[in-house]
Amino acid sequence: MTQEKQNVFREVVSTEAELREWMGESSEVVKRKVITHLDEHCMQYIAKAPFLIVATADRDGYCDASPRGDAPGFVHVIDEHHLVIPERPGNRRMDSMRNILTNPQIGLIFIIPGLEETLRINGRAFVIRDADILEKMAVQGKVPAIGIGVRVQECFVHCAKAFKRSGLWTPEKWLAKEELPSMAKALADHVKMPGMTEEEMARSLEEAYTKRLY
Repeated sequence: MTQEKQNVFREVVSTEAELREWMGESSEVVKRKVITHLDEHCMQYIAKAPFLIVATADRDGYCDASPRGDAPGFVHVIDEHHLVIPERPGNRRMDSMRNILTNPQIGLIFIIPGLEETLRINGRAFVIRDADILEKMAVQGKVPAIGIGVRVQECFVHCAKAFKRSGLWTPEKWLAKEELPSMAKALADHVKMPGMTEEEMARSLEEAYTKRLY
């Protein structure tokens, strides 16, 4: 990791008591909403969710948040205490899985397009190769080589305020296509490889998106 730069923040909250002084206490509903297993509501949400964010950290606490997505229900629920996220072909950085090998705690946020409440699940993760489980998550005849198994410790619904503030599901608030940042240009500038122009990066991305999803 790169050496940390000097902190530019001058007034840093350092204790929970100080944090509570500024932010207040949770309501009784918030305090009571956490459950420790996947009930019928959680299972129904997972079955309809095509997208989630996976949060992990390594043994030193360096964090990573990674998106996962596929057809609704791509995350397999084994029982009320266990679920599995299939690992589809990607860039082979394996940030999440490498973190899990040294620090198994994991946080998940499941998202259903158009629904502003999300489902949060925290638990203990394992990198698994159980063939009988992974075969159930095959797509186009391709069985994932590995998966992320999660033993559930906490589940709770997260309120819709972030989505309402952002207007994420409101098309009228979306940027016009010509206003969107060019991620091909960003990648080309970041990698600084000879001959890797914005156009060449765009072609490479399109090929990956159309030919190597599974």
